[in-house]
Amino acid sequence: MPVWNDNKFMARRAIALERIRENLGLGETAEERKGWFEGVYDLADGDPAGVPWSDTEPRAPLVRWLAEQSEDHLRGHALDVACGLGDNAEALSAAGFETTAFDFSKKAVVWAKKRFPDSRVKYEVADLLDPPRDWLSAFNLVHETYTVQALQGDMRRKAIASIARMVAPRGRLLVITRARDEGEEADGPPWPLDRDELAAFEKYDLDLVRLDDFAEQRDRPIRHFLAEFRRP
Repeated sequence: MPVWNDNKFMARRAIALERIRENLGLGETAEERKGWFEGVYDLADGDPAGVPWSDTEPRAPLVRWLAEQSEDHLRGHALDVACGLGDNAEALSAAGFETTAFDFSKKAVVWAKKRFPDSRVKYEVADLLDPPRDWLSAFNLVHETYTVQALQGDMRRKAIASIARMVAPRGRLLVITRARDEGEEADGPPWPLDRDELAAFEKYDLDLVRLDDFAEQRDRPIRHFLAEFRRP
């Protein structure tokens, strides 16, 4: 059952969101933003309902995209960006990819490993804005859901560049994000992306080959983009 149909889960989430607003300041710098995310995991105290970006299952747009792929396209090395509690990484692994998943939060990585003790996913602690050098141009598929939309300004631009640079030659990038029209106000977090911001990935030798603009049904319909890029 999706979490937004689970009244008890959503009640705990509502309490957690209020606790986050009362106790944590988002901050402006990268270090302050990291502190905010770490604070969320601390306040959650082992309850996934306390982590606003965790649904305890992989994101539905990713699941649908994986189901559409041919077997040949489900091979190679995949990277799950900012993996959180690990559900999307596990979906990539189950589909056939050799999967590396990372988060800058050690608490998140430890939690993910605890949730999936027999996992084949390689979970690591790493910083998206300063990733390991051997990850550059290393992955056949790079997947990010809801990561860029959590950042603003220079951090957002750096995250886009970093994500793009980890795609291997002939590799693919899959971006799933909340969406907005150009010029539409975004009172985040999160701050949905518009099409011009998605186009920023193309500055790094990536070609946009698919763009879905759709409403994802959660507790209410929420506009999303699914963008697939390929490196020549």
